[in-house]
Amino acid sequence: MRYAHEVGKVRAAEQALMARLPEGALMQRAAAGLASTCARLLPRVYGARVVLLVGGGDNGGDALYAGARLARRGAVVEAVLAGSKVHGPGLEALRSAGGRVLDGSGQNAERAVETADLVIDGLTGIGGTGALREPHASLARCTEYAEGVVVACDVPSGVDAGSGRVDGVAVRADVTVTFGTYKPGLLIDPGAAHCGVVELVDIGLGADLPDPDVVAPWAEDLRVPRPAPESDKYRRGVVGIVAGGERYTGAAMLCVGGAVRGGAGMVRFASSPHPVELVRQRWPEAVATVIEPAPDAPAKVGRVQAWVVGPGLGTDRKAETLVEAVLRTDLPVLVDADGLTVLARRRDLLRRDAPTVLTPHAGELARLLGPGTTRELIEARRLEHVRRAAAELSATVLLKGSTTLVAEEDRPVRVNPTGTSWLATAGTGDVLSGLAGALLAAGMPAIDAATAAAYLHGLAARLAAAGPPGPDGPDLGRQAPISALDVVTALPEAFRTLG
Repeated sequence: MRYAHEVGKVRAAEQALMARLPEGALMQRAAAGLASTCARLLPRVYGARVVLLVGGGDNGGDALYAGARLARRGAVVEAVLAGSKVHGPGLEALRSAGGRVLDGSGQNAERAVETADLVIDGLTGIGGTGALREPHASLARCTEYAEGVVVACDVPSGVDAGSGRVDGVAVRADVTVTFGTYKPGLLIDPGAAHCGVVELVDIGLGADLPDPDVVAPWAEDLRVPRPAPESDKYRRGVVGIVAGGERYTGAAMLCVGGAVRGGAGMVRFASSPHPVELVRQRWPEAVATVIEPAPDAPAKVGRVQAWVVGPGLGTDRKAETLVEAVLRTDLPVLVDADGLTVLARRRDLLRRDAPTVLTPHAGELARLLGPGTTRELIEARRLEHVRRAAAELSATVLLKGSTTLVAEEDRPVRVNPTGTSWLATAGTGDVLSGLAGALLAAGMPAIDAATAAAYLHGLAARLAAAGPPGPDGPDLGRQAPISALDVVTALPEAFRTLG
């Protein structure tokens, strides 16, 4: 797992550690790690042109000390000061090592940034919030035209380290070197999109850090159920799916496909006659049943271990009856798409003891949270709103988007690292619902099922977009458009990557 901590907790851990260390030792550790990473990014250090963008905080000091280390190895280092406030000892160290100082205004600074082999962004630190002011904003904008590698110190300037929020201009780094622990804003869009590759430098904070606020899993952190020698289809998990209608039949087929390829021992599908017939033709493995909207509809489907309800179901009174009937059961339930629209007007249905997983995009979550909450507000503050939703709705909430987040009350928020913009196509959410439902039916706790489903779903999209693997595996750098059905087809390969 990658563990991320909120800014206040990082500050407290730093203070506790600094109290036990000689003065300045912690900054020297950070500067050493930053300089080492920068040296690796340069073809050679001797003669390389390095420009430091230096603000008045500790990150400016980190950049100055790192620049001094590079200068002592023969790099030509110039510091652009963003204002009169500067870290004095760091500036003295840079000058003693042969570094030069440029005024933060004027074309000389812009030209230096644009033509450098490497630029270190030390304008602001993890305490920076809101839009960058001048001259910081202009200097950050210069990095857009930098010919060399842009390295952010701890967090790209203009990115809120605690949330990933970006107000106005922000540095878009190729590499971000962060210290001690990850910060949530490095993992969550829009901030994550500005970070490039994130390198973590250990400066000794571990013992002083509390439990993390956000975690991002690696493949080895996921434990999906595997069939044992004594397994049968019932032990592997039977998922019931209530989806589709006369208008939206594709949602039903994609949801069932996600469950079939997601490892379900059996899929029981229930809907109106037309989608039932289509599912029978496309997925003969599924047991399909025609049902009428009624309180006892789930009982007529047969024994299941978890339910998925909502994709393509419609939002009329008949759909509401089916959503209510499923949520009245004592089994885990995943609600998606039209089912979420029903819940937006019937939040009382969420008062239940069994696990409930909700899988909204930002617009659906805005409706669930009610007046005063908009899609735009949620997109800007994804972490804040997914936490709020988990608490208010008493559910496991999987917020879909460029960074998919999974939240339960009083637990670290899970961040999915495999998301891809190729998933921005109709029907992929239905695939995710079926996949997550299969994992729920297999007995996984709700937050683990949602986390694993998001990971596998994103990875399957990447594999599908990359096409058939060559001798060195899939070429994820050369991708092509995909459909939701392509994601279904790639799910077995995604599962194989988990070992």
